[in-house]
Amino acid sequence: MKVLTENRPKPMIEVAGRPLVDHALEQLGDISIRVANLHYLPDILEKHLSSAGLETVFEDTLLETGGGLKNALPHLDGDAVYTMNTDAVWKGPVAAEILSKAWDPEKMDALLLVVPKTRAHAHLGAGDFELAADGQIRRGQSYIYTGMQILKTAPVVAIEETFFSLNRVWENLFEQGRIFGVEYSGHWCDVGHPDGIAIAESMLKDC
Repeated sequence: MKVLTENRPKPMIEVAGRPLVDHALEQLGDISIRVANLHYLPDILEKHLSSAGLETVFEDTLLETGGGLKNALPHLDGDAVYTMNTDAVWKGPVAAEILSKAWDPEKMDALLLVVPKTRAHAHLGAGDFELAADGQIRRGQSYIYTGMQILKTAPVVAIEETFFSLNRVWENLFEQGRIFGVEYSGHWCDVGHPDGIAIAESMLKDC
């Protein structure tokens, strides 16, 4: 985000008059335990999130997506958690509710919320996954990962390193046939780059 993050962390960049992190929190529905990892300019984000009742965990060194989650696990309950990125804007049903309805811990260790390219806006990549009729996913280009999932904690804890990507966890679950996907029925916009701001605002208005 370059100049937009000189004086504020990316989750505080505004889209349609609201910080990105507020758009994200809206998609959590009634999930009660909420923990946020902080790194860059943490005081600004901590002050904002404290008013929303969130607990914050500071990373003095970036731990990547998997390491960051592992670092936060002592602050979370249960054997599965929701994780999400804040650099996206949604229009449609509450994302966490879609995940919750589709979650089956008997056969799943991870359930990723994905959106077809036709309803993904401002995404610069080729695509992430293919989604089978039974809900299993594999690497492909038809669906985009929205940044939100339910993930069991055991596969994360099993990795001994402190710095690692969640892709490493996923690869282990692909081998075991324990990673699934569910389609988001609304619209989703990637706001991980400056052009995504205007595109997200248009999506919120027009879609």
